[in-house]
Amino acid sequence: MTVQPDCPESHVARYTCYRTRGPVRVDGSLSESAWRRAPKSPRFVDMVTGDPGYFDTRAAALWDDECLYVAFWLEEPFVEAALTERDALIFNENDVEVFIDGRDCYYEFEINALGTLYEVFFIWQDAYTRGSRFDVPEFDLLSRKALSFGGNDDRQPETFWWGTHPRKGRWAFLDWDFPGLRAAVHVDGALNDRSAIDRGWTVELAFPWAGMTWLANGRSLPPKDGDTWRIFFGRFEKLNSNGVEVQPHPAWVWSRHGVADTHRPECFPYVDFSATFVEDL
Repeated sequence: MTVQPDCPESHVARYTCYRTRGPVRVDGSLSESAWRRAPKSPRFVDMVTGDPGYFDTRAAALWDDECLYVAFWLEEPFVEAALTERDALIFNENDVEVFIDGRDCYYEFEINALGTLYEVFFIWQDAYTRGSRFDVPEFDLLSRKALSFGGNDDRQPETFWWGTHPRKGRWAFLDWDFPGLRAAVHVDGALNDRSAIDRGWTVELAFPWAGMTWLANGRSLPPKDGDTWRIFFGRFEKLNSNGVEVQPHPAWVWSRHGVADTHRPECFPYVDFSATFVEDL
């Protein structure tokens, strides 16, 4: 289906993801020389307007034969997190997010400064048919208790059930976990302590290619030189004004969507994989 995006091509970022000789130690500190060499994104912008985010946010990515690596650098004067339960609604507080598009499906990942994870695997309902590649026990709608999802922007009567995306609904598998995922957070300051100003926090992630079979949709794993994927990099920020929580929470992203909805794969940045080693740049 052809989708007319709220984000024209001129608004969509393009990033070259270089190889690394590694190894990458996933500890959240981003101390490896590869991360110092990896090109960083520009400062993240408001997801709707494209205006610069209040606090500086940058991201970068690397890859090797085993994994896709993602890093975030987040300015934050008071690093705070409260949710500790796996798959709690992390987006209700400060978090960073990664979505990986698989064309007829996509994966959502979130993490807060406590290292609490939230994961969901989405399959577009127009692609989920009897005999399709998704008609397998791993995605059985009854045993996995899948939910119907219309997107973030689905509050009006005419779009309440299906959302505003032209492809309409998705099946959301809340109990799907990315095989072999590694994630770590480092706080440069004192978590949940407002007696001093923090510098911020960093996040380091490793998504094994072996776990991306559904997302690859026939593409090479690991990627080949010149392959392109669509990947979302974002941040939600819980702000208060005079004791009142600002709603909706500001969302800062690599490149704007033009609409308050993270679930727009056609707006995700293009990530072009290069066989050039970042250490040789």
